[in-house]
Amino acid sequence: MVPYGRISEKTGGSTTFKIPYKNKLVCWIVSNWNSKHKRSQYYKNLKQHISIETYGHSFRRPVSNENYSDLVSSCKFYLSFENSIHKDYITEKLYNPLKLGTVPVVLGPPTKNYEELIPGNAFIHVDDFSSPKELAEHLKLLDQNESLYRQYFTWREHFVSSTTYFGPEHACWACDHIRRNKNYRVDNDLNSWYWG
Repeated sequence: MVPYGRISEKTGGSTTFKIPYKNKLVCWIVSNWNSKHKRSQYYKNLKQHISIETYGHSFRRPVSNENYSDLVSSCKFYLSFENSIHKDYITEKLYNPLKLGTVPVVLGPPTKNYEELIPGNAFIHVDDFSSPKELAEHLKLLDQNESLYRQYFTWREHFVSSTTYFGPEHACWACDHIRRNKNYRVDNDLNSWYWG
């Protein structure tokens, strides 16, 4: 697994986290639209029960890199819907909202898979609700109850979220691992190594 981000323990500094100012309830940025994807179908059902601010090329509202952070942090909830549902396939769609102080609403592998990587009180999983309507009702309740909403940030007292610089950072981790663990082996033919 090559992670798109990580949660790590806080070291020093303040234990309080200031939730960014919110002026949008639910947001979603999509540039890869496929009506057959589970996320597209779930979105169509969910939008019947709650207002969703949509952005990205799929909605003819592109978001520049300069505006991305401000936009995502201004949303109470962000639809962190993966375009493919597979074990351990958890991408920047989760880690970016976490880093920016927004509660991700995830659609992807099961809840337990997410909980292997991040605290269970840091996200909302669509599978924990019987229907998109029930999820919408829960989000509306959290919108109206500040103390319930703040519970999704208690993990911030002890942890921070970060995203990875995809590619080079992972290569550095591999080099560091090899440096620290001298009992590795070199295999020049990946195909025969994999297929044995």
